[in-house]
Amino acid sequence: MFRSSTARRWRSAHLSNTDVPRVAVTAEDALVGVFRGEAARIVATLTRLLGDIDLAEDAVQEALAAAVERWPRDGTPDRPGAWLMTTARNKAMDHLRRERTQATAREAALRLNIDDDSDPASPFDGTPIPDDRLTLLFTCCHPALAMEARIALTLRLIGGLTTPEIARAFLVQESTMAQRLVRAKHKIRAAHIPIRVPPQPLLAERLSSVLAVIYLVFNEGYLASSGDDVVRHSLCDQAIRLGRLLAALMPEEPETAGLLALMLLTHSRRDERQGDGGELRLLRDQDRSRWDHEMIDEGHVVLEGALAHLRPGRYQVEAAIAALHCDADSVQATDWEEIAALYATLRALAPSPIVALNHAVAIAECGSPARGLGLADDVAEALDSYHLLHVTRAELLVRLGRTADALVAYDRALELVTNDAERAHLQSRRAEAANS
Repeated sequence: MFRSSTARRWRSAHLSNTDVPRVAVTAEDALVGVFRGEAARIVATLTRLLGDIDLAEDAVQEALAAAVERWPRDGTPDRPGAWLMTTARNKAMDHLRRERTQATAREAALRLNIDDDSDPASPFDGTPIPDDRLTLLFTCCHPALAMEARIALTLRLIGGLTTPEIARAFLVQESTMAQRLVRAKHKIRAAHIPIRVPPQPLLAERLSSVLAVIYLVFNEGYLASSGDDVVRHSLCDQAIRLGRLLAALMPEEPETAGLLALMLLTHSRRDERQGDGGELRLLRDQDRSRWDHEMIDEGHVVLEGALAHLRPGRYQVEAAIAALHCDADSVQATDWEEIAALYATLRALAPSPIVALNHAVAIAECGSPARGLGLADDVAEALDSYHLLHVTRAELLVRLGRTADALVAYDRALELVTNDAERAHLQSRRAEAANS
């Protein structure tokens, strides 16, 4: 297991790699399971063959509608994924026959290895469905698309979420999310974005975009930017599912496993993030016995597999920090010196004002609140619109006995915070400071 001693020597760790398990599809929820799992593979395969995301998605939706009608009557097929692939392919063929005068349709028909008068058995009957999800994932996360479009497309086409589900998750109107998806797919067509895994020279750059999308989905779930709930479990679950998929499809890329480990270790604390009354519960106030220790153990194993590659990266370092939090029996027992050292490493690997702010917090927890405040002040201008900067400054100012300055910092944080539970927590903290 990855424990504190391992963290201290993580740069040169010689640990055994671990395969990341896929999510199983159960027979009891065959249709739902196919939609959440196999449907993404089918959309990806048809997209590669057709070069048209809309047509592929429409064909799969029609196949799913046919399944809803036929499976209760005729029984669930032995291989539901292959049944859907065959049906979706035939739906696409029907569309191409109707549009066969168009050159693009003829080209797509050739890709499907069909002609106008044929009605062949599907080559997918009795054989594994090709797994083109990696191709589609890179397409969804192309840098030419806006980040919000990348997130929406990824959740729709790879995560299997419906448009209303994505809209609810991000607290926007369904029509707004539908337009966002339409614009993103139009952009892919108009900009001739290739539907492929990028060539090796571009792979690292594009992989970072894919990882960033998955992590943004997770972070929005782990600390919702708005609304009443602190945690949106469905978004966290989707991000972890995508992380498992990516780690399984790219087992030689340690950062994919690093991100998965980070999400597992962080999400292990989910049940203690919010109290029974809906209030935000900070790390120092959580009952650590109620953390998900099976998820923690899995996170350690996945992280060890990533470190075995000896190619350190941002997500591996962040996962190592999360592991140290999970290993400690309390905030006081946490190895803050090692966490501060890891944040210093992270600042060198992936410098950003937010990483610098987290480093400042770790330094303060090492017994140097004045130095921590100084480091936070160094990034105050860059992070003035980030409410957690002002929360950090307020907490450190309270420790230093500068109550008046702390109240000003709390007021600025309250101007910026958008999550209702977090706002209530800050109001409580401010009141405590004012009365101290």
